Amino acid sequence: MSSDSGVLVEGIEKSFGAVTALRGVDFAAAPGEVLGILGPNGAGKTTMVNILSTLIAPDRGRASVAGHDVVADAAAVRRCIMLTGQFAALDDMLTGSENLVLFGRLMGLGKSVARARAGELLTEFDLLDVAGRRVGTYSGGMRRRIDIACGLVVRPDVVFLDEPTTGLDPRSRQGVWDLVDSFGRNGITTLLTTQYLEEADALCDRVVVIDRGVVIAHGTADELKSRTGGSYCEIVPLDLKDLAAVASALDSLLPADIRTALTPDSDRITIPAPDGAKTLAEALRRLDAADIEMVEIALRRPSLDDVFLQITGHLAAADGARAT
Repeated sequence: MSSDSGVLVEGIEKSFGAVTALRGVDFAAAPGEVLGILGPNGAGKTTMVNILSTLIAPDRGRASVAGHDVVADAAAVRRCIMLTGQFAALDDMLTGSENLVLFGRLMGLGKSVARARAGELLTEFDLLDVAGRRVGTYSGGMRRRIDIACGLVVRPDVVFLDEPTTGLDPRSRQGVWDLVDSFGRNGITTLLTTQYLEEADALCDRVVVIDRGVVIAHGTADELKSRTGGSYCEIVPLDLKDLAAVASALDSLLPADIRTALTPDSDRITIPAPDGAKTLAEALRRLDAADIEMVEIALRRPSLDDVFLQITGHLAAADGARAT
């Protein structure tokens, strides 16, 4: 791929003393793509972002951002990126407007241009009503919005969002989601690290899964989900004593291994649904014919949680703790 406005990572390795954080990581993000970097705590996600944003240097391998080598041309990389972490890097004593103007001046804008750009961003990020308040009085959602706005004073080629919605309420999280969506529409390459798997599912064009410093899977969310076996039907009878009768009624729809896995403690039956809604309809027909009353029967698709459990052997943490 052309890396003129994208990201290219080849064989990146990084250790901190005896701890190896990254082991030969390779991936690429095309111009305008939203690429999710997923992994449990300690997987190496933040270390990778820190290398790409020139905060630390790799031990081996090479990486380029918007066509600039992160080691040999670090200053050029810093000029064309935006980096937002879990905690907003703002001056709490300044107002929202003053923070934006300050960032504009630091980026080389003239005073009047910086003020004009600050006004545009305050409007775009719905912060005009609090523009004159000190940032130290802002809510978490307001702080995150003003933090991202500061990074957009000068349009970046590449945006790094390191767990940007950690600790935010649902409304503020949705606001960040809308911003990420707008980045893709405007041709800005975005790397998003997150432990919220539904976030990656909703926002990312492709996903790279890192565990213990190694890329263990990559592809679209749908491609990764297909690795878990596709759609399935989940069936819960009103009376759990009817589970054996459910299994009998489903007959050929129920694989032998699932039938033998049923125990007195089972509370539902899950069957593969290779034909999607057709399998669900057939299951409903058979259960109705057997006069078995259901409390729930639904067609489900694998989630990214299922993917994580299958390919890493454990679920991704969702407690908001900072990963490395």
